[in-house]
Amino acid sequence: MKIQHYVGKGRLTVIASALLFSSFTQAADKLVLQTTWYAQAEQGGYYQALAQGIYKKYSLDVDIKIGGPQVNNMTLLLSKRADIINYDLQVLKGIESNFPIKAIAAPFQFDPQGILTHSDVKSLADLKGKTILVSTSGQASWWPWLKGKYHLNAAQARPYTFNMQPFLAGKNVAQQAYATSEVLQAKKAEPSSNFFLFADAGYPAYGGILVTRNDVIQAKPDVLRRFVQASMEGWKNYLADPKLGNAVIKKENPNMNDELLAFAVDQMRKRNLIDGGDAKKMGVGVMTDARWKATRDFMVSAGLLNAKTNWKSAYTTQFVNTAKK
Repeated sequence: MKIQHYVGKGRLTVIASALLFSSFTQAADKLVLQTTWYAQAEQGGYYQALAQGIYKKYSLDVDIKIGGPQVNNMTLLLSKRADIINYDLQVLKGIESNFPIKAIAAPFQFDPQGILTHSDVKSLADLKGKTILVSTSGQASWWPWLKGKYHLNAAQARPYTFNMQPFLAGKNVAQQAYATSEVLQAKKAEPSSNFFLFADAGYPAYGGILVTRNDVIQAKPDVLRRFVQASMEGWKNYLADPKLGNAVIKKENPNMNDELLAFAVDQMRKRNLIDGGDAKKMGVGVMTDARWKATRDFMVSAGLLNAKTNWKSAYTTQFVNTAKK
């Protein structure tokens, strides 16, 4: 604190700078982060930042809102009920629809999405002739990529209802899965089952992208910078020791258990989902033009995106460039 000294009428008056004093009493900047799903390890970095007081250290008051199957994150963002959301490659589709949004960081350098198969499938090329369970969101993201790359038939796809019984009961069935979740259940029920991460085969999309509105970027660039820095610090600490973050996750989601949380963190570490790829040299959360272009090119080739869409307006690297330092 800057101190100014004034002498008057034989006594010393100490006056602190009003501006600096106000900085000590100023309330933390508030932000609402809307997640895609119930509290789980895939959002562990944010819960870690909350539990460890990292957001507080950066003068932030972050309210983490829990998502779920009935929650439309983009609607909440556009209606200003959330400041930041978790999203996926569909942010490019949002730009095509003239949504005033931008991606500001990519905590998951590799999308955790992949496919579960029975033991007879030795590679993704062996999926020909298999029934493949695909969710609605999968139809608009990884399925066109997989179908095109391995020359699969559109008729192979059947709806995935987030129930693993059809896969476990059907020996000719494969299903979508996250490396960090369904794989554990499958391995317990069928140890010989296989999992193939799409990113290992070249699927270009980031995972768990952080997206905000353009007006938030314009009005609160410093707040977003601090949020990204704090969140990426949270992710690094979560990978190192997730105990505090997991305690909050279990409180927010009573259905979550220690076994699944430990498995998810182990998968993140082994597969370098957070700190692999460009993040090795450029820092957690980094995004590059090359990766966004690769995602754009795949979406255009698959008929998921208009080729005239201004894909470069879908993201900004101004915050991840500071987060890596």
